[in-house]
Amino acid sequence: MGSLTFSTSISELNRIGVQRAKVLSENNIQTVQDLLYTFPRRHLDRTSVSQIKSLRRGDHSSIIGTVRTTGEKSIRRGKIFQVILSDGTGSMTLTWFNGVRYIKNLFKVGDRLAVYGKIDYYNGFTITHPDFDRLSEHDDPINTGAILPLYPLTQAYKSAGLEQRIFRKIMLDIFDGLDDVPELFTPEICKDNGLLSRKDALHKIHFPDDEDSLNKAIYRLKFEEHFFLQLLMAFRKATLKVSKASPFLQIGPYIKLIEDSLPFELTNAQKRVIAEIREDMKNPQAMNRLLQGDVGSGKTIVAILSMSLAVGNKAQTVLMAPTEILAHQHYESVKSILDHVNIPCALLIGQMKKSDRQKILQGLENGSIPVVIGTHALIQDDVLFQQLGLVIVDEQHRFGVKQRGKLIDKGLNPHFLAMTATPIPRTLSITYHGDMDLSIIDELPKNRIPIVTKVIEPSRLKSVYSFMKDEVNKGRQCMVIYPLVEESEKSDLTAAVEAHKQLDKYVFPECQVGLIHGRLKTEEKDTIMDRFSNNEINILVSTTVIEVGVDIPNATVMLVEHAERFGLTQLHQLRGRVGRGAEKSYCILVKRKVTDTSQDRLSIMERTNDGFVIADEDLKLRGPGEFFGIRQSGFLQFRIANLLTDGPIIRSARKVAFEIAKNDPNLTDKNHQFIRKTFMQEYAERMDFVQIS
Repeated sequence: MGSLTFSTSISELNRIGVQRAKVLSENNIQTVQDLLYTFPRRHLDRTSVSQIKSLRRGDHSSIIGTVRTTGEKSIRRGKIFQVILSDGTGSMTLTWFNGVRYIKNLFKVGDRLAVYGKIDYYNGFTITHPDFDRLSEHDDPINTGAILPLYPLTQAYKSAGLEQRIFRKIMLDIFDGLDDVPELFTPEICKDNGLLSRKDALHKIHFPDDEDSLNKAIYRLKFEEHFFLQLLMAFRKATLKVSKASPFLQIGPYIKLIEDSLPFELTNAQKRVIAEIREDMKNPQAMNRLLQGDVGSGKTIVAILSMSLAVGNKAQTVLMAPTEILAHQHYESVKSILDHVNIPCALLIGQMKKSDRQKILQGLENGSIPVVIGTHALIQDDVLFQQLGLVIVDEQHRFGVKQRGKLIDKGLNPHFLAMTATPIPRTLSITYHGDMDLSIIDELPKNRIPIVTKVIEPSRLKSVYSFMKDEVNKGRQCMVIYPLVEESEKSDLTAAVEAHKQLDKYVFPECQVGLIHGRLKTEEKDTIMDRFSNNEINILVSTTVIEVGVDIPNATVMLVEHAERFGLTQLHQLRGRVGRGAEKSYCILVKRKVTDTSQDRLSIMERTNDGFVIADEDLKLRGPGEFFGIRQSGFLQFRIANLLTDGPIIRSARKVAFEIAKNDPNLTDKNHQFIRKTFMQEYAERMDFVQIS
């Protein structure tokens, strides 16, 4: 084989014919570079392989053994397929519940397998649906002492003859014929950050000499991946910073009047954050700031004071919320304060009378309405502003980039403030929000009493209901939260609608029990929330529409059914709906499916009210794609990097990326030619906001 480069087509490689090339291409592997960046999903060596006799239940282990028997077995719900694996120290069972017809053709007695999975114990050690690879004698790390890369090969690969052994031989062929690998970083950057060369790192990730060389290769390749995402953030931040905006130079007449009218004193954290926002908005570049504060920390008053600053500088301001309930809640809070200083404020949502909507649209266009609060209805084409100067988005992760962009485009580079009550772990924040300046309200108001949280079994519900009746008799209110509402969706869960009937008729017949959920019409939701706010409803049964924005100071008890079905961050958000008044409050989590995992997760809620601690645990348990309740498709799809464990690498990569973006904003320096080429290739689809000439 002749000399190879990164751009050599895979069709030119030995061992890759038409069928294999087709399968690889379907998996976005078309060049030598694509193959080299197809990293092993794990590595096997003698030190990482466990003996069957020393396995422990609950561990995730790698085992190498020989197939002794195979066979199907009938169970109540169909058939299972089992393999008995032996390694000379003992035997264990591998079990598959689905696809028996397909699975049973993959194994024969005498096969040498490397398997990986969670160890369980049922009449002996067992793994259900294990990760497995077939080994030859020459590949077996037990016999050879080699560190064996195992690649993420699907059945399509294997059908084309691309088994692990062939894939490794293709990789060896590449390294035998590969010319110099284009280095991304200068020798100084590599030295300062302890990085292997790119060529060494790629070789050692596939064929490490030992664990140390493997770890160094992983570090370098993680650094590289984080670097490009941070470079993306750096360019976006730089682009936003040069966006000309109207500077708000005047403090205006409203801020002092509002502060003097408040029935409480601002916390030091609130004062600090307001000063940061004020300093940003004095500049002729558009502010791009994320305001992060735990549930109940007082973000809304910060938003109101920011609005009043904009209005005092003759600009309009908009606040967009993800749900109509939250939009209503913000509107009531904002209007009650702005009324004191005679600043007109409007609410714009989807379901409105046409005549009411038209009046608001006219007021926004002619400037007579300086403040508007609403939902996605704000981004409709017919919503026009006379002079939009400040955009505030609450819980911005619930909106897409394009939705936020459409709102911002309604002004001439308005200042932008995002707010979230979701405490974001630092590693996730500097990746997902790395283009934004960050303000944190890390102090709760002095009158906030910590919420008592208890995890209970359903058998204790009778005493909980009795406690809730006592609270209602004292004039207080309660909430009961269910994860689902539709009968067809409920599976084994008690649906909220059914629960409301049961609680209303049998458990709390002497109380007013209300029901709210996402399928109700806006008018119905408004009526129910108004009645709850006025204590005409004593106990409110709700789905998670209540999660954010509901502020009922008189509510002291929240009961969450099927708590194990919620993410920790979502539970923390829900818990924040109580404890907003002067009385001691309680959050009771009912676990109906008891597992070791659910017990561990829910006990975190009992131990702490600190949203940042909870967020870290939630990220570990659910991963970044699910952290916000949605999958961040594409944005956080890493080949090798890991947001949970890569904090120090992210910070180092971020420093290098931001320095390069600052000193060479068009990547024209000859030292950055391969960074530029890779950046333009890899991130073209994410660069609608990046201007590199």
